[in-house]
Amino acid sequence: MLRFLLAFIAFIALHSLPAVPKIRGALIGWMGHGSYIAAYSTISTAALAWLFLSAMSLDYVEIWQPRPWQAWPAFVLSPIGLFLVLAGLFSRNPFSISFRKGGEPDAIVAVTRHPVLWGFLCWSVGHIPPNGDLRSLLLFGGFAAFSAGGLFMLEKRARRSLGPTWPTASSQTSVIPFAAAINSKAVITFDMPMAAAMLCTTALLVWLLGGGHAALVGADPLLFLGA
Repeated sequence: MLRFLLAFIAFIALHSLPAVPKIRGALIGWMGHGSYIAAYSTISTAALAWLFLSAMSLDYVEIWQPRPWQAWPAFVLSPIGLFLVLAGLFSRNPFSISFRKGGEPDAIVAVTRHPVLWGFLCWSVGHIPPNGDLRSLLLFGGFAAFSAGGLFMLEKRARRSLGPTWPTASSQTSVIPFAAAINSKAVITFDMPMAAAMLCTTALLVWLLGGGHAALVGADPLLFLGA
């Protein structure tokens, strides 16, 4: 359990410190934006792998028995989550996490100004019902809580960084997905970053369902669905 807690603390710290403008600005100023993104992505992937391996090393303690219907939340929410994460990373977004900076916001921002965090939230919540054991609840529940908390953190950072331009910049988007479109403040469109995200999501899903998921975590979701 100690190893898991240390891995989770490291993961949270790694994703919290760059949200502090002075720290992030200093790192980008020292490394350059492209090098910063590349280094941060590499370290984040390593931290995520350490966290998963630490969780898998915990003893299995069942909380509820698995049922076939419990796989459906993962089948529905995981593709949505993957798409939102990738679309958010590929798109220009002055409000939140993105691989790109500068220019006008891309189309995904009309859906929500924090697509990456909503994507992780969908993915983690979808994985809770089919994994009724303590280690999975700690892992995916922790991801869900961190993603939800991150919405408030990044919203605060965006308000501070955009300053007096915030009211105008944020008027055509929303924190809650599709809220701006429902209120007729935004029009949902489809652009190249979203198309790239959809293609990558489809490829990842084919790989995961074709054996990739079993290779990564030792569980075939299709077998669970048909149990």
